Amino acid sequence: MSSRPYALPQSASLPPLSRMLVSVALALAAWEDRRRTRSSLARLDGHLLNDIGLGADRAALECAKPFWRD
Repeated sequence: MSSRPYALPQSASLPPLSRMLVSVALALAAWEDRRRTRSSLARLDGHLLNDIGLGADRAALECAKPFWRD
């Protein structure tokens, strides 16, 4: 999995509704990243999985996770 830092900007000047909307957008971006990464992982063959240090069983477990789970 990639470890992209999705975090709320440290700007106190944003109104509460804007902060909430930014938080929702960041959560959606993280979910999409997980979905895309797991989809790519599912397409790798055994040789490539070995290259990145994952076994087929571990990769299958990761791919089976829903997008909202880290």
